[in-house]
Amino acid sequence: MEKVVERVVRAYGMMVNLTSEEEGLVRQRVQEFVKGKAGDENAIAVEAIKLLRGPKPSRKRRARSANDLSSIHTSD
Repeated sequence: MEKVVERVVRAYGMMVNLTSEEEGLVRQRVQEFVKGKAGDENAIAVEAIKLLRGPKPSRKRRARSANDLSSIHTSD
């Protein structure tokens, strides 16, 4: 699993500027996450990166209001 940890730390380091201290903390966090995990190394690496990036912001599409729609069609 050390290979997975290194891949994750390297990939995450490309996404976020890390100091050497922060990189060490990230490495420890990933090592704890992958400890005892078995299976596809790529899937584990992806899950570890998701863990590091945190919760994904919601990007739901919202319907336009009636006011928004009426201003689009009135181009007299």
